[in-house]
Amino acid sequence: MYRVWDFITTYSLLLIIGALIALVWVNADPHSYHHFAEYPLWFSDLIGLDYYHWAQSYGEGYEAVEIGDVTKVVSLRYLVNDILMAFFFAIAGKEVWEAVILKNGSLRGKKAATPLFATAGGMIGPIIIYLGLAALMGSDTYDAVANGWAVPTATDIAFSYLVGRMVFGAGHPAVRFLLLLAIADDAAGLVILAVFYPSGEVDPQWLLLSLGAAIGVFLLFNWLPRKMDRGNQARPVSTWVRTKLSFVPYLIAAALSWYGFARSGLHPVLGLLPIVPTIPHADRAFGIFSEAEQYLTDLLNQIEHALKHPVEIVLFFFGLLNAGVELSSMGDATWLVLAGLIIGKPVGILIFGWFAARPLGFGMPQDMRMVDLIVIGCVAAIGFTVSLFVASVAFEPGLVQEAAKMGALFSSVAALIALAAGKLLRVEKQHG
Repeated sequence: MYRVWDFITTYSLLLIIGALIALVWVNADPHSYHHFAEYPLWFSDLIGLDYYHWAQSYGEGYEAVEIGDVTKVVSLRYLVNDILMAFFFAIAGKEVWEAVILKNGSLRGKKAATPLFATAGGMIGPIIIYLGLAALMGSDTYDAVANGWAVPTATDIAFSYLVGRMVFGAGHPAVRFLLLLAIADDAAGLVILAVFYPSGEVDPQWLLLSLGAAIGVFLLFNWLPRKMDRGNQARPVSTWVRTKLSFVPYLIAAALSWYGFARSGLHPVLGLLPIVPTIPHADRAFGIFSEAEQYLTDLLNQIEHALKHPVEIVLFFFGLLNAGVELSSMGDATWLVLAGLIIGKPVGILIFGWFAARPLGFGMPQDMRMVDLIVIGCVAAIGFTVSLFVASVAFEPGLVQEAAKMGALFSSVAALIALAAGKLLRVEKQHG
């Protein structure tokens, strides 16, 4: 595993700083915070929040904002959550795509079996804990929080990787196991968002726009230049397309695909995913924002590294605009999300990982102990980014959503639990 430390620390710190500012701000002056987060940037009938949904989020004073005869509002939060965060999910999608498609990808073959089983356990365990405890709390509570069952299934890929390195050391096989688990978790999370949390009434015919954009840009700017260069070592057409057009055709296709998702009712934050596989890519990968990938000249890696700093800024604003939860809003959903993550994740990962490694015979990575799965489970319990995002789409704005977000924020305590578990279970750090 090549070094990704600089990206992980920057990503996590900016996200955490944004979240801390939001927490202080909303508890000092909730009125100004919500008006800032939902500040209207553009009124139209094309994209944005439904006006009445925006008015509910904006709160007192919404009637003073003149919007004219339109139905949708692009607020600052919508800009970040539904448009700019699409680049973050595209990067996650790129990692999943490479892990699946490349010959030596981490999600190919027997070596991925145990981490993938552990990933399944790390999602099923939290769901059982969340819904089970909600059922025990009574039908009223269950009905209020049931739609948030996916909130505790998430694992924050960067934050958990940061903590994993602190617990195990950079060279420990458990770190690679954890990263693979987090990537697979993200892949499953993308599916959950698409299937279970559409952003509106589903109108699937609009997905044809996304499909057409993906097929068109692949054929015209990837497949056709390579076909025209067949037998010519100089590859003049491919070189011209790469140097003169660069990412522009893919950006246009991405915009069309995003709009197709937005109009289809699926969450538009997933709208760039169909374009990722169409971009020319290398036959190998070294991991998210790794130093070694700076020397790969394929367009996919160039785009990823060009997005590095912009995505860091987007994640700061994501934390700022979504972590603003009043401490008084803590409720049943807070403790259910937290229990799902802190209890369900480690238990699920341990049980499913053990089942894959022992009864099914897939085994464990060399130099990794079975008890290390417990520590990995504690690290993976850091939901944070994706849990916050799922909470924002699982519930309507209000007390339940705020309570669920508080649980996602509190899941950061899993970092301390993981450090303590590492000491208790005598994890030997391996520096690489």
